[in-house]
Order: sequence, then structure tokens, then C-alpha cells
Amino acid sequence: MAITASQVKELRERTGAGMMECKRALVETDGDIDTAIENLRKSGLAKADKKASRVAADGIVAIGVSDDGSCGVMVEVNCETDFVAKGDEFIEFANQIAATVLSGSPADVAALNDMDLSGGSTTVEVRRQELIAKLGENMTVRRFSIIDSDDGVIGFYSHGGRIGVMTALQGGDAVLAKDVSMHVAASRPVALSEADIPVEVLDKEREIFSAQAAESGKPENIIEKMVIGRMKKFVNEVTLLGQPFVKDPDQTVAKLMDANGATIVSFDRFEVGEGIEKKEENFADEVMAQVQG
Repeated sequence: MAITASQVKELRERTGAGMMECKRALVETDGDIDTAIENLRKSGLAKADKKASRVAADGIVAIGVSDDGSCGVMVEVNCETDFVAKGDEFIEFANQIAATVLSGSPADVAALNDMDLSGGSTTVEVRRQELIAKLGENMTVRRFSIIDSDDGVIGFYSHGGRIGVMTALQGGDAVLAKDVSMHVAASRPVALSEADIPVEVLDKEREIFSAQAAESGKPENIIEKMVIGRMKKFVNEVTLLGQPFVKDPDQTVAKLMDANGATIVSFDRFEVGEGIEKKEENFADEVMAQVQG
């Protein structure tokens, strides 16, 4: 059966696969488009499985917000290279996932992968497999965050799509919320206040400071004061409320909130690839291995 250009075009539009892949799939199925789609998806799954072990530490943080501004979401979607991360199809995929989270509030990533992709014709997982097959890189939907603020305000900040921050306030306004989000992006606080720092983290730091202070040979009461002072400094350095505000270092974020009659309810910060162990490539060794092999 002769395969027409219109059949190839339709299959490309429905699957996103390359022209030659579509033509080959149609030839194999004697022009049966539905069977060709099924075979291409199976092929995409096989390619996705082969690439699953490859580290995907690049990517994008996409942000979505409800029409009334009462709910915001962030999602980190990873790929292998900056080249793919900057491509229109990958960016569209990440934004569609953010919209999917916003509309469906999934319980976790596994549930998200099974949902119908917003603005698409397949599930999130099937579209991920299709893009892996088409773009040739492993891709993962790593994590997402949802912030609700029915009677407050949510501020957003994106730094080149690589860092995303959401901050929910009670009181204040959108400008203040965005300023705090920019501060979080730059200063990387690990907690809102001392009460939000895990006890084991505080205990470990106190143990280290105590050991350091003991080496000074000073009396016990002086050592105790030294440890208290160092712990206070540590807490201020890692908590959002204790940090000097980046736009005005003469005041802390806590004082900024007091001056504006606002309270920080919650915040979240995503940075692409943080915590993912990246493989260090040694291209000279790689070439030598190929020459010797």
C-alpha cells in the first residue's frame, strides 16, 4: 500500500515522532494509523527504558498560578542537557505539567504521571515517553509543590527557569511576596524559623560548636555563652526570618514583615538538579578507551 504525505503528516501531528519514523511505522502497518500510533508508543517505551539509567540533572522549574491567585504550583522536570531544557517542546511539556498539577492536585508524582496531561491528548507518562523517543534524552518528572492561600497573597519568582520560589503571606501585597521570593532564591534559607529546623540538625550543630569552644580552654560558663552565641548566629543564617533582607541588609526579613504588617505562612524553593549526583565525564579517557577497544 502506498503511504501518502497526508498520512505521514497526520501521524506526526498525533505522536510528535519524526517524519521517517512515522513513514516506517505506516509502511509496517499498511497505512493503519491507529496501529502505527500504538507501535510508536511501544517503541517510545522501549527507548525510555533504555535511557532510564542515564542521569537527568538539567531541566526546568515551571510555575503555574490559578486565575484568582489563590493557588500556586511549581514542578521540576529534568532532562540530560541544557540544549533540550531550552527547547520549545520540553518547556511546553513542563508548563503543561504545572497546569495539570494546578487543576488536579495529585497526591504524588506517581499519581501525576497517570493523569491526563493538561492541553494534551495523552497521560503525563505517555507524553514523557514520546518526548524521550523524539528528543533522545532521559526525562523525569522529579517533584512538585502546591501552595494555597485563600485569604492571603502568593508571590512567585523564577530565575531563568532554573530556580523557582513561591511564598505565601498573610497581609502585605503581591510586591512584598515577590520580594521575599527573590530573597529566598538568593539566600537559600532551609527553614522559616528556628522551630522549623529539625531537632537533629540543631543538636548536631550544638555538638560541633561545643567541641570547638571546649578547645579554647575557657571556663565552663564562658564556653556555654560561646555556644549560645554561635547557635544564634547559625539559626539566623539558615532561617528565612533571621536572615538580613537582600534588598536592605540593615533589617532582617522578620523586621520587614513587622514593618508591613505581614506574616510568612510558607515558602518553597526548587533549584534544577539540586541533590542529583551528576556523572563527571572525562572525554579524553573515553576517546582513549575507544581507541584501545
